Amino acid sequence: MRVGVSVGAAAFTLGGGAALLVTQPDGSPFTRIPAGEVWRVVPAGAELALINATGGALPRAGALTVGPAEGAVVRTGGRDYHGTLDLLRDRTGLTLVNRVGLEDYIAGVVGGEMGRRDSSELEALRAQAVASRTYALRNMGRWRSQGFDFYGTVADQVYTGVRGENPLARDAVADTRGMVLTYGGAPIDAFFFSTCGGHTATGTEAFRGAARPYLRSIADVDGAGHAYCSGSPRFRWREEWSGAELRRTLEKTLVASGLAPSGRVGRILRVRTSGRTESGRVAQLEITTSAGAVEVDGQQIRSVLRLPGGDILRSNAFDLTATYAAGQVSRLVADGRGAGHGVGMCQWGAVGRARAGQRFPEILAAYFPGTDLQRYY
Repeated sequence: MRVGVSVGAAAFTLGGGAALLVTQPDGSPFTRIPAGEVWRVVPAGAELALINATGGALPRAGALTVGPAEGAVVRTGGRDYHGTLDLLRDRTGLTLVNRVGLEDYIAGVVGGEMGRRDSSELEALRAQAVASRTYALRNMGRWRSQGFDFYGTVADQVYTGVRGENPLARDAVADTRGMVLTYGGAPIDAFFFSTCGGHTATGTEAFRGAARPYLRSIADVDGAGHAYCSGSPRFRWREEWSGAELRRTLEKTLVASGLAPSGRVGRILRVRTSGRTESGRVAQLEITTSAGAVEVDGQQIRSVLRLPGGDILRSNAFDLTATYAAGQVSRLVADGRGAGHGVGMCQWGAVGRARAGQRFPEILAAYFPGTDLQRYY
């Protein structure tokens, strides 16, 4: 696996732990970073340069590879990774790519995505390991043009290297080694997200072209009607904007997204939801301003209706209440449920199902109905 752990960076550091060996792309030696020393990597024209611990610059290079000269990990920015690191010059700065084996990658993802859980939740970690492995095999090479397969962020899967690993995450990966979800013999689109709020979404509610038989909307509740993800801190939430906060937010987001009428916003005259998806999420947001009317669809709603602090809205599952004064919005309140796009496996729902005694095959079958659990290797 090639994971883009840093893209477009102005600089980054190497070392600080065990000694590292730096080589050129053809494998020929370039230099060695002694144990405990921290070196910097910076852009140098169309190439990159290493600056050693005393401030001396080494010859420039177009690309370099860093591996462990001793020990089993490489360190960058104080964070350890299995495998090796490729240092690349990109259009805006530097790209750092971690080349790592699939199972080590999945261990870092399970810990990064699920955090530290207790032993009663091991089945949820196993379900996450299978979903993440399936995602990796399905999407390998997604960002090939940028020199890697996956981002190490929510753009693909959260991957924090060795720091994200923990004993239970490692056990979950080992217990499910080689297992993937398939449909028609091929790995599925194994989407997952934080919290569904009690109901997952169909694939097309969040992603164009994701009309998959196994990406269905399900009621994620137990026999008594209690949502499995009710333990999530994002199960229910409320966000508020004053009239001034809403105008400042929309002046940024509507203009940045190219949706602002004539490139400006003006006074916010009305905000309302329009239409619901199959799972009850908001399908469209109508915003009327003194500069004109705007319609925002699907997941873009979360980016446009950002919180006053700048974060995106947690989910599309919300109800709006607007207060008006002097012909414009003076206060807006969103009462919502869940977090994320809602498609596929609800991670907090998986935790709740594990606590209720469900095994990982049962958890995966609930979120991806009609799929097969197979051992690929």
